[in-house]
Amino acid sequence: MRLHHVQLLIPPGGEDVARAFYAGVLGMTEVEKPPELKKRGGCWFRKDDLELHLSPVEDFAPATRAHPGVLVEDLDLLARELETAGRPVRWDTNFPGFRRFHSADDHGNRLEFMEPVRD
Repeated sequence: MRLHHVQLLIPPGGEDVARAFYAGVLGMTEVEKPPELKKRGGCWFRKDDLELHLSPVEDFAPATRAHPGVLVEDLDLLARELETAGRPVRWDTNFPGFRRFHSADDHGNRLEFMEPVRD
């Protein structure tokens, strides 16, 4: 098995805020949703093998504990880019074999970015 995508929730009408973060800050490419799914709102993004589906829900509450763990190739560069864009970067050394930090999208959903420790 392989993971196809991760779905995160956003508030109704939150697509432009999501676009500003996922495309604007993280540099992901927005993927055209199929016509039948486009009617539901939301937006999809892809970068390399990672695909995120953002779906609006009426009773939105940000996922502040549950989160995707995203492998990256240059963790320090991403941390600098997020900090430069005014986004939080909270380093965590409690995952053996990986360097990692947590951040959040502009709706408050928790995101974990990680990179294997190189010997």
